[in-house]
Amino acid sequence: MRSIIYLVIGIFFGIVLFKSEAASWFRIYEMFRFGSFHMYGIIGSAVVLGSISIQLIKRNNINSFYGESITISPKERSVARYLIGGILFGLGWALAGACPGPMFVLLGAGYVPIIVAILSAILGTFLYGVLKEKLPH
Repeated sequence: MRSIIYLVIGIFFGIVLFKSEAASWFRIYEMFRFGSFHMYGIIGSAVVLGSISIQLIKRNNINSFYGESITISPKERSVARYLIGGILFGLGWALAGACPGPMFVLLGAGYVPIIVAILSAILGTFLYGVLKEKLPH
């Protein structure tokens, strides 16, 4: 039953992403050219909502749907690590015209060429898993 709830929430989230044009290549292009506030507003709203949610989880000891304790471990502070990772993520986002979430929204909306970006993301994730021990962290 929980899987169906997750599926319904995911479909609803995909519809919201598509209808808000967060999955639109033109909106993403506009954002990277600093031509519109639209995407910055969506991303900013997500950051604020996520920050509030994390604080509520931490302060109220909220459990998962399965009753397990949610633990959020502190992240390693490294300017170079996040700067390089952010640049790589942004370049991939700009080249593909979509970040990982909206890629699947675009596929569901019938944009078949996005399959190339999805397969590339899967390959990149696999290669990272293979090379993870050899990379500096």
